Amino acid sequence: MSAVDGSAAFDALRRAMAENAEEPEGPARNARAEQLLAEAEKLNIPLAVIEALGHQLKVYNYSSEKAKMFVPFARLLRMWDERPEDFDEYETHSLHWVFKWMTTGMLDQPHIPLAAMEKWLGEMEHRYRLAGHSERAVRSAEYSVAAHVGDLERAERAYAAWLAADRDSMADCHACELHEQGWWQSQRGRDEEALDLWAPVLEGEFTCAHEPHAVLASSLKPLLRLGRLDEARANHLRGFRLVRAMESMRGAYADHVEFCALSGNEARALELLAERPAYFTDDGHPRSLLDFTAVVALLMDRLTGLGLGERPVPGPAGRSWTAAELAAHARGQALALAARFDERNGTSHVSERTRARMAQRPLVERLPLGVRAVRTVAAPAPAAPVTAREPDLAALVAEARRLSDTLRPNAVEAWAAVARAAEGVRLDPRDRAEIADHEAMDLGPAGLELFEQAAELYAEAGDPGEALAARARAAYVRALAGEVDAALAAVAGPYDEVLALYSADGTGVRQTASVLMSRARILMRRVHEGDEEAFPTDAESAVREVLALVEGRTGDDVRLAARVAEAQAMLAELAARAGDLPAAAELFTTAAAGFVAAGLPWFAVEYEARLAGLLHHLGDPDGTERALRAALEHGGPHLEAVGRAQLHLQLAEVVGGRGLDEEAAEHALEAAHWADEAGEGPTLGALARHQLGGFLLRLGRWAEAAEVLESALPDLSAERHGEGAVVQTQWWLGDCLAELGEHRAAAERRLQAAEIARHWPEQHDHATLAHLAAESLGAAGLAAEADRAYARAGALWTELGNVYGLVRSLRARAWLALRAEDGVDAARRLMADAVRACEAALGDARADEAARQRLVGELGHTHRQFGDLLARSVPEDAEDDSIRAVLEEALAEVVEAVVVFASLGDDALDARTGAELAAGWLAADLSRPAEAAARARAVLDAYGDTDRADATARARRSEAEQMLSLTEGAEGRDG
Repeated sequence: MSAVDGSAAFDALRRAMAENAEEPEGPARNARAEQLLAEAEKLNIPLAVIEALGHQLKVYNYSSEKAKMFVPFARLLRMWDERPEDFDEYETHSLHWVFKWMTTGMLDQPHIPLAAMEKWLGEMEHRYRLAGHSERAVRSAEYSVAAHVGDLERAERAYAAWLAADRDSMADCHACELHEQGWWQSQRGRDEEALDLWAPVLEGEFTCAHEPHAVLASSLKPLLRLGRLDEARANHLRGFRLVRAMESMRGAYADHVEFCALSGNEARALELLAERPAYFTDDGHPRSLLDFTAVVALLMDRLTGLGLGERPVPGPAGRSWTAAELAAHARGQALALAARFDERNGTSHVSERTRARMAQRPLVERLPLGVRAVRTVAAPAPAAPVTAREPDLAALVAEARRLSDTLRPNAVEAWAAVARAAEGVRLDPRDRAEIADHEAMDLGPAGLELFEQAAELYAEAGDPGEALAARARAAYVRALAGEVDAALAAVAGPYDEVLALYSADGTGVRQTASVLMSRARILMRRVHEGDEEAFPTDAESAVREVLALVEGRTGDDVRLAARVAEAQAMLAELAARAGDLPAAAELFTTAAAGFVAAGLPWFAVEYEARLAGLLHHLGDPDGTERALRAALEHGGPHLEAVGRAQLHLQLAEVVGGRGLDEEAAEHALEAAHWADEAGEGPTLGALARHQLGGFLLRLGRWAEAAEVLESALPDLSAERHGEGAVVQTQWWLGDCLAELGEHRAAAERRLQAAEIARHWPEQHDHATLAHLAAESLGAAGLAAEADRAYARAGALWTELGNVYGLVRSLRARAWLALRAEDGVDAARRLMADAVRACEAALGDARADEAARQRLVGELGHTHRQFGDLLARSVPEDAEDDSIRAVLEEALAEVVEAVVVFASLGDDALDARTGAELAAGWLAADLSRPAEAAARARAVLDAYGDTDRADATARARRSEAEQMLSLTEGAEGRDG
């Protein structure tokens, strides 16, 4: 092979290694590195082999096959010892750098003796000293060895020496060092100190290939222990997104599974295990396998403790697993691995830590994460054994009666307890009546016969009024079952009888009010279900009859106070149906206040929720918010999960509308959590996640928002939630992915959303999404696809008459064309089309002054970009005359931009001065320093007339002064 051919082949090899380095971690990338080493060995170029070995070593290190990296390193070290001159400066640095990987990597392999590690540590220290490097990396490696074997005194000494030594080119990056330092502090029980050390990494000040991934994972338990739950949730969502695709980060992945197991998110932990089946068996890195299996055992023990030991779970391939089976398997595997490490180390430290990790108890009962997950419900506990002591039946009856008389939420359950305790005991008719009555209430429409039985028992007990009330309740449950006419017929008799009985002092207000209220409820059902023209008057008369009977007679009777409040709510419902929304709102307010005043706030919730809806419709956001907050407060622990979810979701929308995105996100999170608890995850929960993702996006928490929105999408459907919700979720997700640099994925989401919006009558969203998709395709390096998407968007903007969108699509296509081979002419045409589109729009006499001003600004930006494009279009190998001709064209465009921006006055000051400076640099390139200097002075004069000191003004002044200094002395030679 000739020298020229060898050089070309070496260049091709380097390109192939660079491409392979960008591939996902894993066996496929490792296999390609092995092929490239074989190709390098054919070139007869020592440096090619050295670089290929270094590449192979690196991909092994960042994979599950870390054990393979010792072989290429041994070969590299031998080549260094034999012919160090074959190594260039970079490979010399790399060889010493990976010493650290070898030394600490040996810790991860229990078959490598401790003595060999100590010897290697000494070898590393010797070679670093010879190369003139600081001992910082050596002491860091010594600390790692000591911490691993459990020699705490040596670890503390080495840790201190590590921090005291100078940082040099061999020190780990700041992010990795801070991760390890924080990890040590957390292991020593100093969580606050750990989080302080990690703060610069978590805040993005220091990053690397595996950071902040590892710090985010390591921070989870310290945050849980400190009760900083919002941060823990955020770090899990953000961090798991980073480690999900990193095959080499099994240890960090295990931290996320552990976090879920310790925060009441067992179902999500199972989902995480299912995503990585290979992690159960990959044995190239025993230390991370130990971490993973210990966490699997922890999770499976947790499920077994919840009574879910027979639940199928993901596990090692080749068979099916239950939680109990996998718990035993993982525990055995973890302890066996730990024993191998301890046998090598001569201590019991690893086994002790492993047992402690598997024995952890949850740190939080349930931490809502916002992502979709099925609640892991504990199996019902076995019934408590019956004790020899008989329950105090009289006490149970008294308590149940107290609860029912005061309308407590658990009165029905209390009477059920009486029924259980009274089996085989003969009760008096009154007690039996109340047992039957409350069992019927619990059954609803299915309790019709029990209500009739209760009526007979009340009559037998000498309470004819309560007997009639029970019959009226029986009539009402028939209405609930849809038999409204039959219910009205059934309640007619008790109604007439109770009025006659009451007038003869044969019963009291409470019993009479109960019958009248049942009749009013039945008539309200008829209003809800039937002829709204014929029945509201009857219903209103029935409701007012209740009020006429009870108002002024409630005294301390909670039941009567509740009748008044319910009647007010019925009148509110009728007013709303009649279209008198202000009156309805006032009546709902009165009803809710009545329940609260009676000590029954949980009854107010339904009406406060209705009030919130009315006030929202009436354009009263403050009142809406007050009503929703009151409903949540008054519902307290008695509010059902689905109701709590609905209230939080409504409150999220209201406070989000006021710009309180942080609080809105909290309410949306709560809504998602309670929807999942209620089994409404695919319906209400998906909508809550949609909202949560949007608020997180507005807060700039891109990774969290992306996780939540991706979680919402599988459940969102056009049929259930509407196309708008689906499109908006895809749109928001595309925005998040674009911010995260995941441009190809962002383009996919935006194109999916655009495809749905394509069928909508109004096409603005379709055009915007097509344009955004084009931006993402361009950022992903897919120029041809981006051009097609911009062309599609441009056609849509044209149909909509939106010149701004059209012009921007043309400019974007021009820049894409410039990047293509032989694309200069097309780029020029497209930019010229953009100029003409602006000028044509400005010639339209129908444009108002504000629109004209905006169009003038767009024209200025187009001339400026045309000039920049022309300047960048000059080939490096072009003749001087052709270069000068193109630069003159570019200058003319930029000068035109200056003129256009100047016509807009101070509103376009920054745009004008930017164009002035661009024109100045072009003039300088054309050897016209006096013109360049004049441009610089114009910029300084422009800002000299203002007191602005913002970043843009400072940057413009600085650049202008730089231009002046470079042109000084050359002005006289101008021309």
